[in-house]
Amino acid sequence: MTDKYESPLSSRYSSEYMQKLFSPDNRYRTWRRLWVSLAKAQMELGLPITPEQVAALEEQVGFIDYSVVSAREKEVRHDVMAHIYAFGVAAPKAAGIIHLGATSCFVTDNADLIIYRDALVYLRKELLKTAANLRDFALEYKTLPTLGYTHYQPAQLVTVGKRAALWLQDIVSDINEVDFVLENLKFLGCRGTTGTEASFMDLFNGDESKIDLMNRKIAEDFGFDKLFDVCGQTYPRKLDSRILNALSSIAQSLYRFANDVRLLQHDKQIEEPFGKDQIGSSAMAYKRNPMRCERICSLARYLISDAANASFTASVQWFERTLDDSANRRISIPEGFLCADAIIRLAQNVTAGLQVNEFVIERDLNKYLPFIATENLLMEAVKRGGDRQELHEVIRVCSMEAAKQMNSGGECDLVERLAKDPRFGLSGEELKNLLDPALYIGRCGRQVDDYCKKISALLDGVESGGADINV
Repeated sequence: MTDKYESPLSSRYSSEYMQKLFSPDNRYRTWRRLWVSLAKAQMELGLPITPEQVAALEEQVGFIDYSVVSAREKEVRHDVMAHIYAFGVAAPKAAGIIHLGATSCFVTDNADLIIYRDALVYLRKELLKTAANLRDFALEYKTLPTLGYTHYQPAQLVTVGKRAALWLQDIVSDINEVDFVLENLKFLGCRGTTGTEASFMDLFNGDESKIDLMNRKIAEDFGFDKLFDVCGQTYPRKLDSRILNALSSIAQSLYRFANDVRLLQHDKQIEEPFGKDQIGSSAMAYKRNPMRCERICSLARYLISDAANASFTASVQWFERTLDDSANRRISIPEGFLCADAIIRLAQNVTAGLQVNEFVIERDLNKYLPFIATENLLMEAVKRGGDRQELHEVIRVCSMEAAKQMNSGGECDLVERLAKDPRFGLSGEELKNLLDPALYIGRCGRQVDDYCKKISALLDGVESGGADINV
């Protein structure tokens, strides 16, 4: 327990991996790796940097004396310069060549790009597990009839698996969006104070090919095969907007899934996992609140709104650089990633343990099936010689009377009412034979099979299962 504020995304919700990835220590170690890569590339391209100096820097990448950094930052009020100073103290032989020709954004922006890339790769992997859970669930229940809902009113039947396929399809679209971001992710490189690379024109005596090669070498050291064609001092903040929009898209899909489960849990048709010793309410001991899905929705709202930060920041950048992006980005992007991580972990947990109450589903279905089947009953009666318009009126009147009786606490007696009307021409037994739910689910089973087959390559080898969540 701490006596200072701590983000709940770190203390309660996100994974250890994501917390370490966005930790200050990982960020500053990445800065040092970038400085080493810059020095090594410059050495290889002929600048007066020795292998011993590069080796001295490499030896100190993982050993940061934060007391030195803190003391220096209090003096100079510049975090990057404080870290350059501390790196030089740790590797005095190389102190004079650290950050040669670079500006602060060489380490800050490139480190961000490296961390964001790694975070997106991790989220994609975890989202695939959620998708695999839903695929397995959809296939298992592809032919189990259930009430469909339009306007949250009972509508034609669907199947439990078909509804899950709708959730799955949304998530697959999010995976595709993350793939697009990753495929188009570019490295900033070392471009100078306004992106002109003027300092390197001086260092390399006007040899532009060496500048390009230096940037490619640094990018390759960190697994990037593309660099921005043009930039200012920073990489274009449009990329941040694209990243947070992808995370927001994930939040939108998982919110929709979780909200559907919350509604279904109200009706006891489908329920999220509930632990043996879990307490639903401090006062009402009988309760089984859908707290995991409620948390998904709660966090998703935050992430959806968080995406607006990057949109505003991208739109107000002045010319080659302003600093009004910095404080916002320090909060909005890491918190966005940690929030997406938390939501996906919860979704994994829920999708791995969904409880389907088939008896309740069948009971609710049978309650409304006579109404839903009336179009088919009408067609059958017409085939036996009835008048379509007259029969439609019979159904309308009988349906209204049956609904009125149900609203007064009675049972649905629509079938009995239709059987008693001589104009309908079908006995009660004949009508009940037409009330097999399997007759009213259309192509649900086939649609699930076809879709799961279509995405099989995406999910091939992905192990389904749930993430452990502590609270």
